[in-house]
Amino acid sequence: MRKFTFLFVLVAVLMIASPVYAQTGGAPAGNWSVPIGVGLGMGLAAGLAGLGQGRVAGAVAEALARNPGARAGIQLALFIGLAFIESLVLFTFVLLFLRTA
Repeated sequence: MRKFTFLFVLVAVLMIASPVYAQTGGAPAGNWSVPIGVGLGMGLAAGLAGLGQGRVAGAVAEALARNPGARAGIQLALFIGLAFIESLVLFTFVLLFLRTA
């Protein structure tokens, strides 16, 4: 069921996104789609990154509870993982603003 839901959402997003980039035959249409797309894209990136960071923090708390002696290595992996997740959000932020320019 979960795979079906993911597939349905993916198809819906692709069907909505493709007409946005279609060329108009006459006068150019209003450019309303770009701010909406930027808002949705940034919201999706930030929300999913927040979920990912929550899962990482939960896993680190569990790992520290099981083996407190490995704190230094676990903490290093935590900071590297959180930096990678946050960098994806920042890349999305930059690319979305480059798209609007």
